[in-house]
Amino acid sequence: MLIPLTRQKFEQLIPILATGPQYAYYWGKFPVFLRRLLISVVAVCIVVFILGKFILGEGLLTFFLGVIAGLYWLWAPVYWASLRNIACRKLPYSGFWRGEVIDLFITEELIGEEQTVNNRGQLVIIENRERRLNIEVGDETGFSTQLQVPLKRTHKAIAPGQMAEMIVMSNRPDLSSITKVSDIYIPNQDLWVSDYPYLRKDAFADVSRQLEYGDDPEYPRKRSTKSRRRRSY
Repeated sequence: MLIPLTRQKFEQLIPILATGPQYAYYWGKFPVFLRRLLISVVAVCIVVFILGKFILGEGLLTFFLGVIAGLYWLWAPVYWASLRNIACRKLPYSGFWRGEVIDLFITEELIGEEQTVNNRGQLVIIENRERRLNIEVGDETGFSTQLQVPLKRTHKAIAPGQMAEMIVMSNRPDLSSITKVSDIYIPNQDLWVSDYPYLRKDAFADVSRQLEYGDDPEYPRKRSTKSRRRRSY
């Protein structure tokens, strides 16, 4: 099932500014935070000791630029997440897609390399690998797409045949060619499968409810019954 969305509804699902989960995604782990903090320190030094002395002078502009540079570690996650959201919002058309899980498999992916020296003084390259879940979803029209995400324990609940929902984005008004897809939601398990959390979960749940049941006040009870009875659309 593929239903086009209005531009207003799409912009509610993917806002311009970073949401809380998106900010947390780009906040990263402690080494990532240290890297941002180091960039902040270097940026402050450049503003104060180079721009402030030789170009801008010691004034309010230098002060404000120094504050902005010094707080890079804090506002950078908002900036990078917002850029990613804007890239999605540049696509003019979108739709709500519902299908099913076709296949699941796990792979080990190289995410980085580290260089170190062993006891003999030899240079050794250590590969950092991460186990990832590859999930393929599709529908009766023949459309299918695959998403790769870091493996989590909650992914054990996912199985082929389960219903899957997501937002698809396109440059074509008829959505005949899909350019980008969002997170995948497994409603039977109330489980999100994603690397970067594109969607506002509350807004997505509202869209799913409206398309399934309209304004029916009995929605919560019916959804629970249907999820047990039907595996796919």
